[in-house]
Formats: sequence, C-alpha cells, structure tokens
Amino acid sequence: MRKKPEILGRKLGLEFQDSALFTMALTHRSATARNNERLEFLGDAVLGFVIAQQLYEQFPEASEGVLSRLRAGLVNQQSLAALARKLDLGNYLLLGSGELKSGGYRRDSILSDALEAIMGAIVLDQGVEACRQWILNLFAEDLAALTLDNWRKDPKTQLQELMQSRQLELPEYTLVSLSGQNHEQLFKVQCRVAMLEQPCFGSGTSRKKAEQAAAEQALAALHKEQA
Repeated sequence: MRKKPEILGRKLGLEFQDSALFTMALTHRSATARNNERLEFLGDAVLGFVIAQQLYEQFPEASEGVLSRLRAGLVNQQSLAALARKLDLGNYLLLGSGELKSGGYRRDSILSDALEAIMGAIVLDQGVEACRQWILNLFAEDLAALTLDNWRKDPKTQLQELMQSRQLELPEYTLVSLSGQNHEQLFKVQCRVAMLEQPCFGSGTSRKKAEQAAAEQALAALHKEQA
C-alpha cells in the first residue's frame, strides 16, 4: 500500500507550500499524464550544478577531468537509486498498475528519477538556495568521504581496478598504427572494455602514453554512461 506523501515530506524535512508539486514529483508517467518527468529534468540540472560547485570548492587543486569523474561517481543512476532506497522512496511512489505488478518501485531508473523530481519540486516551491542546501545535506556523507587519492592514479590503473571491482575482463590494448620518424613517432592505441560496445582510442609519443590516453577516453565514456 502506498504511503502518504506528507509522511515522506516530514521524513525529508520538507514542507511544501504547493503540496501538489510534491505529489507530482512522486508520480510516475505510468500512472497519469501529469507526472514527474518535467520536474526530473529540472532537478537533474540543479543537482549537477550544485554538486559541481561543491566539488570545485572542496578540491581546489583538482583538474577538470578529476572533477568530472568525481561528479560522475556521485551523480549517476545507481548512486541516486541507493539514496532513494535509504529514504524508502519506493513506498511513496504513485505507479501505474503495470509498474506496480513488475516491481517498478524497486527499479533504479524510477527511483533516481523520482529523487531528482523532488529536487525540481523544491526549486519551484522554495527556490534554488533551499534546494541547494537540501541536496548538500542529502550528499553530506558521500561528499565527506571523498578523497583525491584514487583519482591521482593513472588512467590505466583506474580502469583496471574498475574492471576488477566488477569482476569483468581486464581492458585490452592494441596498437593500431605507428607513424612518423624515429625521433618523433606517434602511436595510436585501441582500448576495448567489456562495459563499452565501441572501442576507445588514444595517441601519444610512446605506446605507454597512447595506452594511458585510450584508458582516459574509456573512463570518460564509462562515467558518461553512468551519469
């Protein structure tokens, strides 16, 4: 049985002036045409900005690439769904009969979208600053646990450890081409990763540098898929 939104609101420390916005944020498109898709679009944009700004301030020495990977590690479907489960969000969602029968309230995509929709609803009801504070409180534990230690590792090491953590085959590097004179050679390497349909490529003045560049591209592609 679906729990009342007011109970969730109190649990989340939220008091909406327009309670209909909160109800809409919890409404999946399978239930009605008046659903949370537009609110999710808004919440996704605000969440990305808030986390990006926080990381920019929290890690002043981090490069753009490192900041992007940190954000992708925090803001992705799996991590948002995990937060939604901690909030017991699934028991408050309004779903169509088909989604109810198939267990949609447990699905990562539905949970993560609903959490972002709540953020969108907060923006419309209480403003961006109130939403920013709520997001930072929601992510406080994860943000506090972040360090740059893992991100200082070279891309090949990061990619290898990522594959090992998921018990997948290790990345496969293949030399595609070698051009130029002996003193200014350019290596082009292909990197194949089990989680990506298409290979990634990198170039460098040595095979090692080319492999690192290819691994960097693979990491960026993986984080983009998860974001």
